Amino acid sequence: MRVNLTKKEIINSVFMQIGFSKKMSESILEDILSDIVKNLKKFKVVKISNFGTFHIRFKKSRIGRNPKTKEKKIIKERNVVLFKPSKDFKNYINNNEKKLKSL
Repeated sequence: MRVNLTKKEIINSVFMQIGFSKKMSESILEDILSDIVKNLKKFKVVKISNFGTFHIRFKKSRIGRNPKTKEKKIIKERNVVLFKPSKDFKNYINNNEKKLKSL
C-alpha cells in the first residue's frame, strides 16, 4: 500500500518537534525544497550528505504504445529527476541498527 507524505504533514512534524510556528515551519520547508530545485536546474546534480543524490537525466523522444488500445504515440524528449540513496540511507532502511547521522 502506498502512503503519500504531504507538505502539511512535514510542516506539522517540524512544528511539533522543533516548536517553530506553522508559518515558520512552512517557510523553512519551502526554502529547502526551493534550494534543491534551483540547484538541480543549475548544476544538474544535488548531493545531500548521508541521504542521497538527486540528478537530472535527459531522455530522448521515443514511440510509446497504449497497452489497452494499441495506439502508438510519440513520447517527447524530456529531463527526468532520479534519486540514488547514500550507503548510510540504504543501511538505515535495511537494518534499523544504526541511525542516520543526519537524523
